[in-house]
Amino acid sequence: MTTKSLVLGILEKNPGSYVSGEQIAAELSLSRTAVWKAVRTLQSEGYCISAVSNKGYLLENADVLSAEGIRSRLLPKYGDTVVIVKTSTESTNIDAKVLAAAGAKHGTVILAEEQTAGRGRYGKSFYSPKGTGIYLSIIARLGLSFSAAVMITTAAGVAVCRSIESVSDLQPKIKWVNDIFLNGKKICGIGTEAVSSIESGMLESVIVGVGVNFKTSAFPEDLKDIAGPLFPDDFPLTRNAFAAILINHLLEMFDALPEKSFMEEYRSRSLILGKEIMFLENNLWHSAKAIEIDDKGGLVVEADGKIRTLTSGEVSVRI
Repeated sequence: MTTKSLVLGILEKNPGSYVSGEQIAAELSLSRTAVWKAVRTLQSEGYCISAVSNKGYLLENADVLSAEGIRSRLLPKYGDTVVIVKTSTESTNIDAKVLAAAGAKHGTVILAEEQTAGRGRYGKSFYSPKGTGIYLSIIARLGLSFSAAVMITTAAGVAVCRSIESVSDLQPKIKWVNDIFLNGKKICGIGTEAVSSIESGMLESVIVGVGVNFKTSAFPEDLKDIAGPLFPDDFPLTRNAFAAILINHLLEMFDALPEKSFMEEYRSRSLILGKEIMFLENNLWHSAKAIEIDDKGGLVVEADGKIRTLTSGEVSVRI
């Protein structure tokens, strides 16, 4: 871990309090000059750190993502999770696939302050402006069959909802299979990409990408009527804190995948069950009624008097 990360970790563990350079230096076995240089580097990266003679350093409420700020908030059982934070990237999913191919372990997470080419399902762009969202990808190595891939997306949807509900009284809803809505607007998208073995028919790894409009309030003209922020600007929660909560819930959901104990939660949060919907198949839209979500994550619909199950595809519903 770099010196600046270690210094940042100490400041983040002392919110609202000054920590002397002498204390930091002693705790990290560094010189005070090394501490000062680390603070200067952090300040240049956007962290608001006050430096006062005879008092020390104070990390103000700057909402800047940091690996240490996230890792320090993870549950003890996930304390060895690899967390990587980038200032900017094309796509965290692309980065995660590269890491997975290089052998990165289960649970490795990569986040970015912004994505310059964020993508959702079917190659659709995902608006990822700097400093207001949480854009992360996590590598899952679960030894599942390819047919079970949809369950990972389903589990991730429940993890996002649990995370939101754990810090607020909000009631997010899930639009099958991978969008999270709040007050009629999309506040989160989930995209999964699988790497499978032809010989075994098993998934070598799955990249789960989650994009949250954490406090994103300004959207392009084509998105402002359909997308919205999860929280207002003055909501008292940092992105580091929420990212850690989300990672905890994602890892817990991965642990629970074999039992599928989360499926009832997924159904209870559904935005579409019992409603008239449209689904896209072979580039054509079809009308149907959403009846059920089965234990494999498939959407059971009634279309043209017949019952069928959708295992993938795009769904539209009037909200």
